[in-house]
Amino acid sequence: MKKTLPGLGVLVTSALVLTACGGLGTTTTDSAASSTDPVPELAPDQKVSIVFESYNYGMAGAWTDTFNALIDEFTKQNPNIHVTAQKPQGNSPNPATDTISSIQSQTVAGTPPDVAQLGFSDLDFTIHQLGAHSLDDLVGKASVQKNFDGAKYPYAPTARTLGDWEGSTYGVPFVFSTPVFYYNATLFEQAGLDPAAPPKTWDEVAAAASTITTKTGKGGVYLDCLTKTAKDWCFQSLVRSNGGRVIAEDRSSLTFADDPAVQVADMAQNLVQSGSTPKLSQQQGYEAFARGDVGMILETSAIQGTFVKGAKDKWDLRATTMPTFAGTTPVPTNSGASLFTFASDPAKQRASWELIKFLTSEEAYTKIAQGIGYLPLRTGLVDDPAGLKEWSQKNPLLAPNIAQLGSMEPWISMPGNNYLQIRDGMMDAVEAVVYQDADPKSTLEAAQKQAAALLPSE
Repeated sequence: MKKTLPGLGVLVTSALVLTACGGLGTTTTDSAASSTDPVPELAPDQKVSIVFESYNYGMAGAWTDTFNALIDEFTKQNPNIHVTAQKPQGNSPNPATDTISSIQSQTVAGTPPDVAQLGFSDLDFTIHQLGAHSLDDLVGKASVQKNFDGAKYPYAPTARTLGDWEGSTYGVPFVFSTPVFYYNATLFEQAGLDPAAPPKTWDEVAAAASTITTKTGKGGVYLDCLTKTAKDWCFQSLVRSNGGRVIAEDRSSLTFADDPAVQVADMAQNLVQSGSTPKLSQQQGYEAFARGDVGMILETSAIQGTFVKGAKDKWDLRATTMPTFAGTTPVPTNSGASLFTFASDPAKQRASWELIKFLTSEEAYTKIAQGIGYLPLRTGLVDDPAGLKEWSQKNPLLAPNIAQLGSMEPWISMPGNNYLQIRDGMMDAVEAVVYQDADPKSTLEAAQKQAAALLPSE
């Protein structure tokens, strides 16, 4: 059945009227990927050109430099495959926010990228409306699992299935972090705190933040979890760590106005109202920490390179696992993205798979961890003298992320075509509570009621 595509002016956050076989692009039920036979290997002299879209290309410094080096190395190893790397179309300060609309527009025009890096919170929409191919169908489940097993080191068990849907692998998890609690040991010492004993609970964080602010005049703590720009991966972790969820396990109802989420928002509001957390945007927050103007920050390791550069020869940067709520065990969730393919030509599909395999190889993860700070999902590299052992010993900032990987739970995507409206409405409400003194309970309840109307009906 031929699909009807929305016009270019329609945003993914709009309420789209789609039939079961509608949406953007094709689904695996009517694409080349539906074949039971894997797409053939490329002939030795077969030339193929593919497009790789990644939001890392919209981020200056270590991100772009590292990815350029990876693509250069892939081209050397695969001279018959030409890769055009591009950032998402759009002008957002955070290029990751442009990815879905960028691919949507290109799909409408009939030219989606062959490989794309898409966030875990977009998983439902990426599969069911953008038409990402099942890699199990495309190259065979055995090939997909062989890649996860690796040439030498397998993926961490908690990472292998993050790009799966109903038992089939659509995306290969690529780069992500768990929430890492970075702190300025120099400010700790100036405030009379012991940098060898960082806070382990959020009550201890509040006390330490107050001390830092009082004794040094600097900001106490910044949680990069509480604005729409930050998305909801870290907020989900805070809520899960407090015994709650933002959406029911069966995905049929929203639960971000339940007590655990309200208590998280209230805790963060108290940090702002007490003066321990400065009122800053996401970018202002991590830049202030990098300058040494904030004592602690809960953040993705994607920003670790910025912190290392800011601290060098100026102050002592350290990291630990995320703090706990009283009587609970932390539940780290993951940030980041998987790699998907939207290619329709069999040769481009095979070339796309070769690129995905390379970008998730031991060689690539060594470069990514060293260059950016993301988790090496092949964790055995950390103990390999030929891999990351020497580097990780000199860079203890990686340890909290590795420690939290074993107990990690997935960043859950919101359902349906209005998933961005649901997610952003929730985070708008959280931001209003934390930074605008809105009442936690009633504000989240109002946002949840409005978002509930956007959930897909069965």
